[in-house]
Amino acid sequence: MKKNFTIGAIWLLAFIGSMSGQDTTIIPIWGDYMPNYQVTNEKEERTNEGILRIAKVQTPTLEVFKPSSGSGSNAAVIICPGGGYRILAYEWEGTDIAKWFNTKGITAFVLKYRLPDASSVVTSYEAPLQDVQRAIRLVRSKSAEWGINPDKIGIMGFSAGGHLASTAGTHFNNANTFEGDAIDELSARPDFMILGYPVISMQEDITHQGSKSSLLRSSPTPELVARFSNETRVTHQTPPTFLVHSGDDKAVPVANSLMFYEALIVHDVPVEMHIYPFGGHGYALAWNKRQLEKWPELLWAWLREIIK
Repeated sequence: MKKNFTIGAIWLLAFIGSMSGQDTTIIPIWGDYMPNYQVTNEKEERTNEGILRIAKVQTPTLEVFKPSSGSGSNAAVIICPGGGYRILAYEWEGTDIAKWFNTKGITAFVLKYRLPDASSVVTSYEAPLQDVQRAIRLVRSKSAEWGINPDKIGIMGFSAGGHLASTAGTHFNNANTFEGDAIDELSARPDFMILGYPVISMQEDITHQGSKSSLLRSSPTPELVARFSNETRVTHQTPPTFLVHSGDDKAVPVANSLMFYEALIVHDVPVEMHIYPFGGHGYALAWNKRQLEKWPELLWAWLREIIK
């Protein structure tokens, strides 16, 4: 369903100082038209009790984190925070990660994507994918402006954000279900994927039930469950992938990563996976988590080979 809305102050560029001292820019990913949207009185919700949580997203945005002048590479990563498709752990699994990438000279973007339970969303399961595909296309369209190689744009996600990132990496050939603009004609295929303790499958014995219920709502059809079980969507065109998970993850079973890894191997997709015996769920950069805190440097070693 096509709905038009007026661009207001929320669509203006905002400049926010980051902890690292550089400015970041927040830009809306859609223009005068956003697909799968209906006008409501609903407001975006933000709470901060140690972790900034954003719910009921109304205006999907990209927050741009550029590395210091002269230290950058021409690669970029778009980050999808997790939160069970109900909230976004925006700093913990978003801006903190972007700042880490900046220390490696990588331009990073944090995606604030729409969540399925927002009243302004018409079809629950379409909105997050529409937003992440638009984000990839938007970065690709502005690659020259941002000093980015359009063939070195990756996607990263944690937990349910990992499901969204893996959906971006396995559903990029789907035709748009809306009339877009020139940006929406660009490729939505990420050039690499980084998945942290990701939800991959919607199958009953392996999924994270909260993410499944939020994305697909109650009593989804078997066809819809299969469609978003991304281990079944892997092809030889799926991007090279880095996976990290913990064997003792009680929220998202490690079987999600194991099944995705096996599917990638079967289809000859380059993949590196690190499984830790402990760590649980939701550790992000794993500060003060003993050997688990080494995983970002293992990621960096892998990524340097991918973007060389």
